[in-house]
Amino acid sequence: MRPRSHQPGCVFCTMAEGHVTEENPFVYSVRDTSPVTPLHTLILPKCHVASYFDLEAKEKGAIDGLLEHSRRGILALDPSVKGFNIGINVGEVAGQTIFHCHVHLIPRRLGDVANPRGGVRAVIPGLVLRSHWDRITSGPPRDAAGRPRRKSARPRARR
Repeated sequence: MRPRSHQPGCVFCTMAEGHVTEENPFVYSVRDTSPVTPLHTLILPKCHVASYFDLEAKEKGAIDGLLEHSRRGILALDPSVKGFNIGINVGEVAGQTIFHCHVHLIPRRLGDVANPRGGVRAVIPGLVLRSHWDRITSGPPRDAAGRPRRKSARPRARR
């Protein structure tokens, strides 16, 4: 187990005990102060670690356990919750703004968005790729004018 570490100025390292909703030896949870939906929860390691990929296996396991426990708690508090998004932003280009690893548990309810199809795939607007099912059921890909796109005339490489 890594020793507890705190980063001066980190809002998660200095989180007041009164905000903690649940905890285990490695991680704790709080409600997000800028929630996407009601009961939006963050799961955070107790040690200051910027990236999920820098966590130790025990910390990742502890996050998983607290995600499940938090999910059950949210469902008990609000039976209108019918699904969840789980998200981790790693790095500034991925949207991470606080560089203390945290996992978002976002409760979803029927009608909270007009069309939830694609879930996290819609995180970059306009760049949602068509699913395999859409490709095989909607015919060939089309250009901007709606005409079927031709296959590339390049010959295949021989193996």
